[in-house]
Amino acid sequence: MNKLALCIGINNYPGTDMDLGGCVNDAGDWGRVLAMRGFKVDKLIDAQGTKQAMVAGFRKVIASAASGDLVVITFSGHGTYELDLNGDELKGLDQALCPYDLQTAGQALTDDEIHALFKARQPGVRIVLISDSCHSGSVNRAVRAAAPGAPRKRFMPLQKWMPAARLQKANAAGSAMRTSGALGMSASATTGPDLGDLLLSGCEDGETDFSYDATISGRPNGAFTFYALKAIESLPADASYAAWHAEIIGTLPTVEYPQHPQIVASAKVKKRPLLT
Repeated sequence: MNKLALCIGINNYPGTDMDLGGCVNDAGDWGRVLAMRGFKVDKLIDAQGTKQAMVAGFRKVIASAASGDLVVITFSGHGTYELDLNGDELKGLDQALCPYDLQTAGQALTDDEIHALFKARQPGVRIVLISDSCHSGSVNRAVRAAAPGAPRKRFMPLQKWMPAARLQKANAAGSAMRTSGALGMSASATTGPDLGDLLLSGCEDGETDFSYDATISGRPNGAFTFYALKAIESLPADASYAAWHAEIIGTLPTVEYPQHPQIVASAKVKKRPLLT
């Protein structure tokens, strides 16, 4: 069995004044731990992580895998919303990951696009997506600038990057979303639990839960990444994904980082030894 990984970390978001501090460290930390567990690791860091490069990176790592292989993709950076163009979202918005050129190129990587990339796999390829970013938040309220050293939410407000015509439509969809209570997306729309996929994310879907960009022991990190990797170190080698998640939520949320990490997979996949 081959084990392949792509680790993406984006601190710098030109034109948005929403730069982060811990995402590049996150990518390095995930890459180090995965390499120790036998993965061949590729990385996209800051300016390398354009939307075009992220799509190409997803395609490359997935296309390189054959039946029985495991692909792990980690993303640390901002999350945001994008207008739903195919009508599969009742709320009118897709959730999305933010590439380096989000503002300059005006395109996020949506859950629909990720789903399509995952579907292109060869039969029998298993995929784990680990996302230390926000997949929720208000579409019409900016994140306030954090005081120096304070935790910062990894959510990119739409008005920081989306052109005005699209923003007006997105705000209307967001208003309807809050009125109907239809907040957040089903993570299974991105991954395919029935195909053996697993999603581990730093926070819940919804308007009030966020992944935090933190400083821990003087070093910038994602709070979720820090505690997820700390949990791996404390678990036996044959621990399951379910045990990993249980260990993580034993440490998050905290008072400083009030986020609720989530796991989405079939019951069978949750019982598998993690990262094998």
